[in-house]
Amino acid sequence: MNTRRPEPDTSGRYAPCATVDAVSRGRRYREPPPSYRSEFQRDRDRIIHAAAFRRLEYKTQVFVNHEGDLFRTRLTHSIEVAQIARSIARALALNEDLTEAIALAHDVGHTPFGHAGQDALNACMKNYGGFEHNLQSLRVVDELEEKYADFPGLNLTYETREGILKHCSVKNAAELGPVGERFLNGQQPGLEAQLTNLADEIAYNSHDVDDGLRAELITIEQLNEVRLFNEQYEEVKQLYPQLSQRRIIHEIVRRLINRQVTDLVQTSISRLELHAPASLEAVRRHPEALVAFSDRMRELNLELKRFLRRHLYRHYRVHRMSAKAERVIRALFEAFFNDPRLMPDEAQLKVAALREQSGDSGQARAVADYIAGMTDRYAIKEHARVYHPGELT
Repeated sequence: MNTRRPEPDTSGRYAPCATVDAVSRGRRYREPPPSYRSEFQRDRDRIIHAAAFRRLEYKTQVFVNHEGDLFRTRLTHSIEVAQIARSIARALALNEDLTEAIALAHDVGHTPFGHAGQDALNACMKNYGGFEHNLQSLRVVDELEEKYADFPGLNLTYETREGILKHCSVKNAAELGPVGERFLNGQQPGLEAQLTNLADEIAYNSHDVDDGLRAELITIEQLNEVRLFNEQYEEVKQLYPQLSQRRIIHEIVRRLINRQVTDLVQTSISRLELHAPASLEAVRRHPEALVAFSDRMRELNLELKRFLRRHLYRHYRVHRMSAKAERVIRALFEAFFNDPRLMPDEAQLKVAALREQSGDSGQARAVADYIAGMTDRYAIKEHARVYHPGELT
């Protein structure tokens, strides 16, 4: 396979199809250009300083936060995605700062308790527009962060916002303005957004293997039925026959990541050379994503995903905690929607404002915003305060 890098732009830094400041579609609210940093560096820095980003430290990846200190959280996952994505961006001569900004922000709309929390909140919001963490991440950076005097949210560039919005229904896209247009027009996002989406997949598949083994919910023997894992396992055992189990697992996981990243870079270079997009707009008009895995790696990844879904995500211990989490979210939503006075003063004001705009749907959205912003442990404490007589404050 040809592994030659794409030709950089005239500056020698970026490929011609990379996203740079000069081709940015700008921000929702006009601002003077930043000094001593790029527009996308400014985006990254604003995300890092956002309260929603800090709260990811105490939000679930797979295991609820209090189950152990060594399991991954949404924060550590986001940092790991950023590391993988930057490596890919550098190999493809794309914009690392934009890539990192998208990676760090992609999960800021996640609920407490991971996907169980999202599913529960979506069910609660069924009659009020639903809930989807991807849209919520965009809502967080566009509206809910309150730091700046001149605008709501973080006022990120179009390109970072586009990367955060990985998928979207046509109905929702029609209400999002320019950032939703690509879903209506059948266009692609920029290459930085494309690669970050796949870096996210690489990170959570590989690290869920690591956490699942650490929690003893899955075993190496089971995983050896999965070709992608088994190929790394056989290589490690041959090279290091006396290695301890913990170090064997780490060696396998890092090889899992490297194998996928290498395949992604090599395949994407070949596709970019074949189609030779001369600009970012040419990337957007292409009928399919140009950053991609090989057919074989896509097949191996699907096999690993199916294994994790069957043996890890549906494990009875994970399901028990997910069932508890769903009950907490549903109970909080019911209590706050029926009596917003149970919420803190600031949240009550937001409920009142959105209710005035959109009636019950606005009230429900404000309640969902409050619950989605909670950490795992805060949601558990709020549930106790509302429902347990002994918790009066």
